[in-house]
Amino acid sequence: MMRSCDRRSSVLVIFAGLVASAVLGQKPPEAQAAYEPRSGPGAGQKFLEKLAGEWDVVKTFYPASGDPARSNGRCVQSMVHGGRFLKSDFVFDGPSGKTTGLGLIGFESESGRFTSVWTDSRSTRMSLRRSDMPFNGEEIVLYGRSLDGEAAGRPRSRTVTHLEDGGRRILHRQYVPGPDGKERLIMELEMTRR
Repeated sequence: MMRSCDRRSSVLVIFAGLVASAVLGQKPPEAQAAYEPRSGPGAGQKFLEKLAGEWDVVKTFYPASGDPARSNGRCVQSMVHGGRFLKSDFVFDGPSGKTTGLGLIGFESESGRFTSVWTDSRSTRMSLRRSDMPFNGEEIVLYGRSLDGEAAGRPRSRTVTHLEDGGRRILHRQYVPGPDGKERLIMELEMTRR
């Protein structure tokens, strides 16, 4: 059992260390930083900031045959974790009822590449995507990834996102390989700033 004198001494030592750090303008060392150094926002985050806001959305799905299916929705996008990631909350009103979706995208300054994850109320599967090439400053190009590798049996999709009309519109298109091996548009989101 710790005596009250020992407790007071421990508190004074801790307090003195904190005061000394504050006076000298130093922060106490962070143990995790030695293993995993901190990284700050870069060029990709500046682009993601332009996508933040409230949006009206028209989603168009293009089946392999038949007419396109459209649904309307809305989206709120915000920068999270100190401006490091863009979080997207979607709600769609379609013929089969309301669906929701949640996306998170980040940019790794070291590699110059984006990584995203998507979940929605239509599936229990998470969609993972990553850039193949460093960011060109104009658009985000992501390719579908599987933690199971290519054995997952799903075609490798490509998505392209860019801004139009001075940042008032986002156009997001997803492509998949068709039976002939050529890429075909499967889904498009047209987002207009509210």
